Amino acid sequence: MEVLIYLVPLALSLGFLGLLGFLWSLKSGQYDDLDGAAWRAVADEGPDESTVPVQIVPTDQRICGSGRRREC
Repeated sequence: MEVLIYLVPLALSLGFLGLLGFLWSLKSGQYDDLDGAAWRAVADEGPDESTVPVQIVPTDQRICGSGRRREC
């Protein structure tokens, strides 16, 4: 039963830290726009063509399945 002297204050302090973290997240606006993030995840928009990388390979060199340049 002597272990309760350590466990009760530890549990109370961890609970208090969790409460402080939750209150900080409310104050900093973490829960302001929950629907916007959900709709952006299911939006039917493709990636911008300007952000898609393009690799130009000379006609005498090809990239085969292994990713190394060689004659296929």
